[in-house]
Amino acid sequence: MDIDFPLVLVVLTFATGLVWLVDHLFFKARRLASQPDDTGEGDDQEPPKDPYLVDLSRSFFPILAVVLVLRSFLVEPFQIPSGSMLPTLEVGDFILVNKYTYGLRLPVIGTKVLALNDPQRGDVMVFKYPEDRRTNYIKRVVGLPGDRVSYRNKTLYINDEAVASSFVAALPPVELRRERLGDTEHQIYLTMARNTGAGEGEWVIPEGEYFVVGDNRDNSNDSRFWGTVPDELVVGRAFAIWMHWRSMTSSLPSFDRVGRID
Repeated sequence: MDIDFPLVLVVLTFATGLVWLVDHLFFKARRLASQPDDTGEGDDQEPPKDPYLVDLSRSFFPILAVVLVLRSFLVEPFQIPSGSMLPTLEVGDFILVNKYTYGLRLPVIGTKVLALNDPQRGDVMVFKYPEDRRTNYIKRVVGLPGDRVSYRNKTLYINDEAVASSFVAALPPVELRRERLGDTEHQIYLTMARNTGAGEGEWVIPEGEYFVVGDNRDNSNDSRFWGTVPDELVVGRAFAIWMHWRSMTSSLPSFDRVGRID
């Protein structure tokens, strides 16, 4: 069963804050007033203990509130589950995603409350999968609103111009190439097998939507197969790898891949 962690975090933060606030406004004063006045003890008398639920809420609310703000508006961690972004991102990479680069959004519902920057060509972007909004995807932005994008014979074209790429190495069964999108240079994989025509086509990008593809070009489920990403589904821009841990049961964490994401 998939757990909607942002929703759980919002509910827990609201619930603990509400319990703490209601107790502070309506019940705490009554508990203090009902305390027996022992003139013999004076100021040494201890105040009555708060109910367990109130004490628990008071302890957890500040922590939950800080995590909610950081995760919703600043930086959120993700783990890479598939090889669709090889060689840029490997399975098991733990990445950081900037949540405010593309504007501030309300947690859970994703409504943008402050517009800042728009996704740029070449950005590695996290977004909610249009066909299942409970799932986060990560791909590279290649097409912006108004662009004409086409993919033919394993070559990407933007507004009828082939995206510049150069051969780096043959690593059977794939070929490693360096590609340039806007101001971003990055590496991609192309399979050395004969072209089957999978993913070929031409698309005109609607206003407020983006065309995204994986760097593992022949092994990626992306916009070539299910269409563009509306701005409302954008989560943020991936900017760094902070740890690599392929399997929590059969390996140890590694920090060899720590660095910026190009």
